[in-house]
Amino acid sequence: MPPRFAKKIDVNQPEIVEALLKIPGITVELDCNDILVGHNCKTYWFEIKAPDTVGKNGKIRESAIRPNQKELRATWKGHYRIVSSLDEILKDLGVICCD
Repeated sequence: MPPRFAKKIDVNQPEIVEALLKIPGITVELDCNDILVGHNCKTYWFEIKAPDTVGKNGKIRESAIRPNQKELRATWKGHYRIVSSLDEILKDLGVICCD
């Protein structure tokens, strides 16, 4: 079996996870490319990217998304989203309203 290496996490992930864990009714599981969030009996899968991967248009630059993440985004039948902020996650969960 090949050796396992520590997974690199984006700089904003610990802060996002800490904030999510403070919200009643939300659970978080780490190391699932990046996090699984449970809320209202549903599971949400989020890949967290660092804020510096966001372009001027407010979207994550495609060059910052790995090929396997692009494939997941295109083919996964459940919830999978690539985000860079807590607000994006909370909007998906319906905890805060969209603009």
